[in-house]
Amino acid sequence: MTQDLHIVQLEKLTYGGNALGRLPDGRVIFVPFGLPGEEVSVRLVEEKRQRARADLVEVLKPSPQRIRPRCRHFGTCGGCHYQHMPYAVQLKTKSDILRDQLVRIGRISNPPIQPMVPSPQEWNYRNHVQFHLTSAGELGFQAPASSRVIPISECHLPEGPLNSIWPQLEFSSGLRLERIGLRLGAEGQAMLVLESTPSETPEVEIESDLSVVHLFGQQELVLAGEATIGITVEVPQDPLLRRTFQVSAASFFQVNTAMAGKMVEHLLANLPLRPTTTLLDIYSGVGLFSAFLAPRLGRLIAIEASPSACADFVVNLEEFENVELYEASAEVVLPTLRVKPDLVIVDPPRAGLDRQVLLAILTLAPKRLAYVSCDPATLGRDAARLMEGGYLLTRVTPFDLFPQTASIESISFFDR
Repeated sequence: MTQDLHIVQLEKLTYGGNALGRLPDGRVIFVPFGLPGEEVSVRLVEEKRQRARADLVEVLKPSPQRIRPRCRHFGTCGGCHYQHMPYAVQLKTKSDILRDQLVRIGRISNPPIQPMVPSPQEWNYRNHVQFHLTSAGELGFQAPASSRVIPISECHLPEGPLNSIWPQLEFSSGLRLERIGLRLGAEGQAMLVLESTPSETPEVEIESDLSVVHLFGQQELVLAGEATIGITVEVPQDPLLRRTFQVSAASFFQVNTAMAGKMVEHLLANLPLRPTTTLLDIYSGVGLFSAFLAPRLGRLIAIEASPSACADFVVNLEEFENVELYEASAEVVLPTLRVKPDLVIVDPPRAGLDRQVLLAILTLAPKRLAYVSCDPATLGRDAARLMEGGYLLTRVTPFDLFPQTASIESISFFDR
């Protein structure tokens, strides 16, 4: 590692939140918290043959788009990337990066990207937040590109009720907790989730009215309150179209509740749903999409590997007789299916579609595929493979589920 200082002209923002510039020797350099057009002083922290990574030391010539961050920890905490730019600029930046990934990785010359759907709340939108502990037992977040924990005294991303809870939490030093999660449910219901590798239950004193669950390995232990919470999602254009989902401590759920409703609305508007239609929901989770789609379908088949998410799915969709659930990995289930779905929805993890899953989808040959992506790079890779397999990418709509961060969510439609 070197401590050399360099003055660099930044050219553009890249996926992940870094600004790109070039060193005098021509190597690409990635700098967090910079903006295009800025001249900055940087300190190299990692050097490789063709590229380097640096910390921002000083902005010598700021961009006219630079604004003052709201949070005092911005620049040292790795949770946010874009607090130094106006929200409208954040939206354009993410759309440009999504386009770049589809062109460069997906080899799509003119991807059909639609205007980004903004979040109704630029701040205080998260229904779920996860902390790490310092050695002294302070709550914090990891530093950029590091596992070092930065203790925090404020955060402007969690919903208001969560922000009134977490500053009251106190932990002793030396606790072997990997993560501490807080989740907000309907009617102010809240859950504290303690995650650790050892099964030894940590001693925690809680004065707030919280459910407390300890997760270790594949096990869970309810220390106080309930094992699940309810999260209510409603479709913006039809407030009567709303559902409350049971969500267990170990289950995934979208962290921006309002935007989850907008994504459901988008799928309802762009999938041809008929009483004779068979739909396959791969990586179905607790049933967010399935629950809204099932009433409009003849048959819905869901696949989910997480035991806790499957248990929640069964509760959330118990009223529907046209729904089936496979509790296993998609790569195991798909080759054994003896059904030809009309429609397929995939909502894979950041790694995208396993090659076996993608090949199985091509064999099933649905008329339309909806791809919910949280990573434009793996979306680009998978889009290229789907198009090679006979599909046309007809529409890509980005959704800003994570304002102030570099994360990019999108829904794409592929037609056979």
